[in-house]
Amino acid sequence: MQDLARLGMPRKPLMCNGRALLWGLFCGIFLTDALVMACPSSCHCIEKNGLTVVQCMSRNLEKIPPDLPRDTVILLLAANHITHIPNHAFKDLHYLQELDLSNNNIETVDVGAFQGVSDSLLELDLSNNHIQSVPKEAFARLRAKISLSNNPWHCECTLQEVLRELRLDPETVNEVICHTAVQEEYAGKPVIQVLDSGINFCNFHHKTTDVAMFVTMFGWFTMVIAYVIYYVRHNQEDARRHLEYLKSLPSNSQISKDFDTISTVL
Repeated sequence: MQDLARLGMPRKPLMCNGRALLWGLFCGIFLTDALVMACPSSCHCIEKNGLTVVQCMSRNLEKIPPDLPRDTVILLLAANHITHIPNHAFKDLHYLQELDLSNNNIETVDVGAFQGVSDSLLELDLSNNHIQSVPKEAFARLRAKISLSNNPWHCECTLQEVLRELRLDPETVNEVICHTAVQEEYAGKPVIQVLDSGINFCNFHHKTTDVAMFVTMFGWFTMVIAYVIYYVRHNQEDARRHLEYLKSLPSNSQISKDFDTISTVL
């Protein structure tokens, strides 16, 4: 880990650099109290090599604490009951380097979940959760080494595009496994192994889209043809009835004969 100066973080007040042992002890107590005051009640905050470590592991948390210290460098949230990472969850933690969210119940990750920490974050652990898919933009611009192992991933085009942009933890990359897939034959296999074999999930996506469009177009075409047939038959029926009506009318010759008869009588 880097120290505060290399991170660009503000140093502690200079008045605590006094040489007197008593004064140094007083400053240490003062700074420790200040750190504790800034720490969420459900967490334990310590300083390690001048860096702020916030330990919230196994605290039965259902949400990410909103009042985390702004100078947090290491945030440990493993082994809780968190189900959702909302937008801007860490937006004020500009010095955050390590984030552990493993062994939770996370199912959804919002598009802007890691906005604000993309430049500083070096390690992100999302292993052992319930994540099936994530938006393509959720990990945008993240340079961190990421662990996504032991999640019930659904292998399809979006996941393929997400993985293409990530720096996966090489030690856990083979533990990112297709729980389900657009093609059932790939379920149970490591995602990287499937992709390395030349499979392109986006091709399946495009084929599925093409089939859906074809079915839709065929449906519309069938409806149009049915309407045309109905229209023609309906017009034929009207024409037949009109013709029968005309046939039922007396002819001109019959009308002339009747007129002559009436004239003779008169």
